[in-house]
Amino acid sequence: MQQGKVNYKKLMDNEIERVRQAGRKPTLLLHACCAPCSSAVLEVLRQDFDITVFFYNPNIEPESEFLFRLEELQRLLPEMGLESVDVVAPPYDAGEFREIAVGLEALPEGGERCKRCYRLRLEKTISYAKEQGFEYVTTTLSVSPYKNAVWLNEIGRELGEKYGVSYLVSDFKKGEGYKRSCLLSKEYNLYRQDYCGCRYSKAASEVQKSEKLVEKM
Repeated sequence: MQQGKVNYKKLMDNEIERVRQAGRKPTLLLHACCAPCSSAVLEVLRQDFDITVFFYNPNIEPESEFLFRLEELQRLLPEMGLESVDVVAPPYDAGEFREIAVGLEALPEGGERCKRCYRLRLEKTISYAKEQGFEYVTTTLSVSPYKNAVWLNEIGRELGEKYGVSYLVSDFKKGEGYKRSCLLSKEYNLYRQDYCGCRYSKAASEVQKSEKLVEKM
């Protein structure tokens, strides 16, 4: 018999309710991929957690793109009234992503290369959370309709158990979360990139743009 889909948003809502009942804000390390995705996620979590943002994204190329997305995130926080939220950004090293992508370069977006990328970023985040004594950890990635929430939560739970940190499961796009991120991006005039970040997604985006131009001719 086929099992039904897991409602990760409901599981997250239940966990947040337990946090509220406990009467204090636990610490949470939030892996952030960019400012637009972070905006809606921070709205959801800010009232119930003591948040630190972790910007670890070696998949983003070139480095100028990485730095600009980081700057946008740093700009967003005080504009949302989150001046007390710190941003931790490990040194940029695109080689860490390229290493896990070897042999998978030709795969389309959403395949095994992306799954390995999720694991790379989540393991770095969760291991840091363990080292620094954070109680919870999660990622903004599930707010995007282009990211696989099932994979993200499966990997997050597995690594959470490995390192002994509570992984807050999520599907932030549900409940119009993605739509909210788009609205907040307009409100704060955030840069919304047109590719995930890696060289392969950039190449795919450029092909799509070229095809659209041809169609209009």
